[in-house]
Amino acid sequence: MTDTLPSPAASPRARRNVTVLILAQALLGAQMPMIFTVGGLAGQTLAPNACLATLPISLIVLGSMLTAGPLSALMQRWGRRAGFVLGVAGGAAGAGASALGLYLGSFPLFLLGALLTGIYMSAQGFYRFAAADTAEGTFQPKAISYVLAGGLAAAILGPQLVKVTAETMVIPFLGTYLTAIAINLGGGLLFAFLDIPRPPPRDPAHHAGRTRAELLRDPVIAVAIICGTVSYALMNLVMTSTPLAVVGCGFDTGTAADIVTAHVLAMYVPSFFTGHLIARFGARPIVALGLAILAGAGTVALTGVEIEQFFAALVLLGIGWNFGFIGATAMLSSAHGPEERGAVQGMNDILVFGGVTMASLASGGLMNCSGGVPQEGWVAVNLAMVPFLALAGGALIWLVLRPGDKD
Repeated sequence: MTDTLPSPAASPRARRNVTVLILAQALLGAQMPMIFTVGGLAGQTLAPNACLATLPISLIVLGSMLTAGPLSALMQRWGRRAGFVLGVAGGAAGAGASALGLYLGSFPLFLLGALLTGIYMSAQGFYRFAAADTAEGTFQPKAISYVLAGGLAAAILGPQLVKVTAETMVIPFLGTYLTAIAINLGGGLLFAFLDIPRPPPRDPAHHAGRTRAELLRDPVIAVAIICGTVSYALMNLVMTSTPLAVVGCGFDTGTAADIVTAHVLAMYVPSFFTGHLIARFGARPIVALGLAILAGAGTVALTGVEIEQFFAALVLLGIGWNFGFIGATAMLSSAHGPEERGAVQGMNDILVFGGVTMASLASGGLMNCSGGVPQEGWVAVNLAMVPFLALAGGALIWLVLRPGDKD
């Protein structure tokens, strides 16, 4: 089976939708590096046990996993705009509950806010699929890549907002969550300009596509989900621990924010050419390259805990995620029909964010409870990458070597 595509010109509708989604990724997406930077640090001030410091981040991802299926079904019936508006409503409600939890010193309320924030994270995950809805041929992987490239602005804006807002109030990080509320309320207006038609209603007499079990037995879909899950989960595992490791090794919150900025830039800058690489070489070689770069990130992280090593490891982590995750998304988009879109995308994101939830849950325990000093926890986090990279790499090799398969 091939994942290369013909190359008709992009339609004005497709370009308009990609533009809207790039802006949404840039503005609304800024709240995610903000919250991922301060969530563990804020959790550490509220949690009754240091091992629970990253639980708020885990609950964001859990909320995303739990709402991926319902959001996909809602968009299949009512269209992308309805799902994306619901996402920003969840983001605003989550930031509000988190802010109130900080004000009251309530860890349970702070956790509720994190869970609600997962609604936004889930909706944002569908921006890349929405980019492909009205795109055709080689513009489809480029559209996915361009929308994810909108995260470049988010990578700059989010951590810089943390530096401006984290200490502006008596209660640390309260200003950051209040800013996230404003971002959701303002950025949600962008979706008024989205022009993606609703999927046609199912005709009972028409073939409704494969069942979920049949879809999972499709080798391309199965391997795409495995590689996408591993790429995203390992990125989250290491990124979640990074602010704790940086601060624990004697550096300040501003330095942690700068490292997160470099990481998120590395996640999205390659998106300007990842789609072109996929269109030229196919998705599978790009996924393989992404997994190799993730392995390189872990290797660099294990060499020490100086500023340069944190920066280098997190930059490689971002690039590896970009190639692995965009490549897996392109593989998935080429392996199903329009009538299967809702089932495949919802199932994919449930599994992806399920893996990410487990990674973020493990992150705090590995970082804070794997030794007496932060350096030992950081080593444990990065060693945990090895078996999962082996799983994804093995699955990709199996797919390529299958009899009768071609890329």
